[in-house]
Amino acid sequence: MSASTNKYIDPLTDFGFKHLFGGEPNKEIMIAFLNALFEGEKHITDLVYNPTELAGDEREHKKVSFDLLCTGDTGEQFIVEMQRADHDNFEDRCIFYLSRLIHQQKLKSNRHWEVKMKEVFLIAILDFNRKNCLSDHYLQSISLVNTGTGKIFHNGLGFKFLELPKFGKKENELENELDKWVYLLKHMHSLDQIPKYLDKRVFEKIFNIAEMKKLSPEQQFVYDSILQREEDDYSRLKSAERRGIREGIEKGKEEGIEQGLEQGKHETALAIAGKMKEENFDIDKIAGFTALSREEIESL
Repeated sequence: MSASTNKYIDPLTDFGFKHLFGGEPNKEIMIAFLNALFEGEKHITDLVYNPTELAGDEREHKKVSFDLLCTGDTGEQFIVEMQRADHDNFEDRCIFYLSRLIHQQKLKSNRHWEVKMKEVFLIAILDFNRKNCLSDHYLQSISLVNTGTGKIFHNGLGFKFLELPKFGKKENELENELDKWVYLLKHMHSLDQIPKYLDKRVFEKIFNIAEMKKLSPEQQFVYDSILQREEDDYSRLKSAERRGIREGIEKGKEEGIEQGLEQGKHETALAIAGKMKEENFDIDKIAGFTALSREEIESL
């Protein structure tokens, strides 16, 4: 089904995910999702969105760019990443992201460690199965544990990997709130109405926001451009697999692990900005949709 005939946007695209989960006016959607994900382990009542770029302390240090970064009402921080394609060293990147977030806390000198660090978590919504994961369950919760006793060593740092391909439940098999969210993420773009099982107001709100007809012309343009880019990347990846070499998305979208995933996102933003300029969109609107600077856009 083409994007133009879908009633709802695909929440697994970069635009769709940020459109539905990344806006301060609609933060109740993110709050409800996180509470379902933590399943009582945490209860978040409010949050604020933070800048998604963190620079290194020195010029040569690697800058990191998250999909979303938010802070809960008790100070805990959540990196939320949407990843459609696997690559080598994915777990390494997740650890690097959390370590950079911890480092940014810059605790003041205190030899008695009277100040407790803020809790930090990375949530990765994955449209693939991780190579090193032996569990068949779609949610993997990772914490620092004592390998001898199995008890948690520190509960203020953790990872949650949501592996969507492992979720195969049908509507009548959904057992809890997290099941409902995962079903929504996987199937929203192919639905033509809100399923009966989604009876909470937050689900009604997310479907309302996701309607294609409610996108502005600029939003529609960005969404279609990203879909086309992702289709091109997927075709390149499959072609590379047939030739038995690692290129495709790793080369075309991510420009290799060494240069980082954010490089691919930046190139996608530049491509979309170029198309929007050709259509004579306002520079400020282009900057708002692509997160590029006016200088970058004007130089295209």
